[in-house]
Amino acid sequence: MRTVALPVLDRASLFGGLRRYREFLKMEYPRYYWNPNYEPWLPSDIPLPAAGEHFPRALAKAIYGVEYYQGGAVAEELDAFARRVAASEAMPIVCVIFGLAGGTGSGIVVELARHLSNIKLGRRAWVLGVGILPCEGDPDYTRDGVFFPAINELDCMVDAEKNKGVMAVWGDLYKNPFTAGFFAVPQNVVYDHTGDLAATHERIDAGLAAFLARDNSTHLYETLKLLNWLNVPADRWHPAVRAEQGERWLNLLAVGFDDAQPLGGLDLAGPVSSDYAEARLFGPAETLTEQRAARVREETAKTVKTAVEPGALTFPSTGQAETTLFVPHVSKLDLAAFVPAREAYDRLDWDEKLLRHSWLLDLGVLLCEPSTRFEGMGGECILGCACWVVVPHAAIRGEIKPAVRV
Repeated sequence: MRTVALPVLDRASLFGGLRRYREFLKMEYPRYYWNPNYEPWLPSDIPLPAAGEHFPRALAKAIYGVEYYQGGAVAEELDAFARRVAASEAMPIVCVIFGLAGGTGSGIVVELARHLSNIKLGRRAWVLGVGILPCEGDPDYTRDGVFFPAINELDCMVDAEKNKGVMAVWGDLYKNPFTAGFFAVPQNVVYDHTGDLAATHERIDAGLAAFLARDNSTHLYETLKLLNWLNVPADRWHPAVRAEQGERWLNLLAVGFDDAQPLGGLDLAGPVSSDYAEARLFGPAETLTEQRAARVREETAKTVKTAVEPGALTFPSTGQAETTLFVPHVSKLDLAAFVPAREAYDRLDWDEKLLRHSWLLDLGVLLCEPSTRFEGMGGECILGCACWVVVPHAAIRGEIKPAVRV
């Protein structure tokens, strides 16, 4: 286990690095437009929190970027990690795990995943995004609109059509870094029963780690394999094909819950339709009863309408009984947190909205605001240039509903 502690830079060091960002980006890719009007995207009087406090996404991105581009410890560790992945004798699956409604994780990951997948690994290894959804017990700052730009930035990465609209302006280095897909982990399925945030985090952390590593990652691999097969059109199917994700790019992975209790809504706004739902039940042989499997199938069917009956696979194992539930092909509009986050975001002033963004800020793009260049498109230009993305603003806001899967 290796870790990097990003230093909280003083104001002079932070803004000194940010003023060099054009140089950094020009070295990274020649297509970068040298904007003569460039200024750091952060306001010069932004309060700098102390270490361990909450950091806005735009500030977390700045701290990471200055460290990375100036050859700090985070750049060295990414290089070392990429070398270890390349030397792996087995097929590597890189998992990037972060919170979807905080400041630091969601603010940094949009850059870290791009640097790791598209540059350090050269898109040779599978990279899986794993985002932890907010829950009722989270701090107030997770409900201040931050989830809206965070999920929309990911939407414009992972949804292939939207991502093409970003690359049309900014090039292939902004291609979706999550080549293995994206899992979203609901928390309320655990929090509803514990009522304790620390206990919820502990159970979800343990359940997620177990799913990813159990049986030499067999269960993760099988889940990804099935997901990729079903995303590929029948006329182009081949085992080596990696599917492009559509507007239903989110895949729910529930872990850490007690399957003897109700599942609740799985952090969804209401019942959803999907191709399938698959539960995996682990534990001593005597716990793997048909009654237990039937109960999980019944609870799943209350929330997910599937083309075939929800599946429940059993796997004898040592230790306590555990269950995971996988529901593929969910849209951002299906998430219970999406509309409230959009409403909270709309109540913010412009400066507050900026601090809740991260991806593309260094290019001068405020993704969730309408384009100042082309009517109907997204991506307001914040640096006095002509920046934008070829993605309809209504699609970013979720005012165009995804097609129903049948």
